[in-house]
Amino acid sequence: MSDLTYLIAPSLAFLIAAGSPGPATLAVAGTSMLRGRRAGLALSLGLTLGLAFWGAIAAAGFGAVLLHWAPGMLALRLLGGAYLLYLAWQSAKSALNEDRLEMPTATQSSSTRMFARGLLLNLTNPKALLAWAAVIALGVRPGADPSEIPVIVAVCTLIGLFLYLAYAVIFSTERVMSGYRRARRWIEAVFALLFGAAGLKLILDRANTA
Repeated sequence: MSDLTYLIAPSLAFLIAAGSPGPATLAVAGTSMLRGRRAGLALSLGLTLGLAFWGAIAAAGFGAVLLHWAPGMLALRLLGGAYLLYLAWQSAKSALNEDRLEMPTATQSSSTRMFARGLLLNLTNPKALLAWAAVIALGVRPGADPSEIPVIVAVCTLIGLFLYLAYAVIFSTERVMSGYRRARRWIEAVFALLFGAAGLKLILDRANTA
């Protein structure tokens, strides 16, 4: 275990995949701009737990079983797509509202609510399982020690946590939040389009059930 070079390839791949714009990072950015840093951080923790769940599933070997179980993948795709369409609908409602920004109530912005939202977003994302399968494959060498797989999962989960928290901190700064308030309707319209496109792609992509 003294040679940690096996971590380089999966860590870099995961850094690029998790840091690229996608439903999770869009959710963190949007939540942080609208509801502030505390809500963004809570959402990030929920996303990370969902990420860790799929990593554990893949590391235990159940990922390959699920990936080849068509009914399970179909159900997961439909749930994930439906949730993304729900987020698109929420953003579209905000975009269609008048320019006056109504700050969320304490109940709407509670840390528990945001945590659950992040957890659900990643738990219903079959792409996360596919990403973990690819990342683990990058780090597993012929004759590798089986204990290396949990290490890969742990390191990549920490990378995901760091990226989510970084998004939450950056997008909850006063300058960014002020810019969001000025261009709220346009930003929410873009979010609605992106969430909607991701949801429809997930539902209609038959390759995920092959």
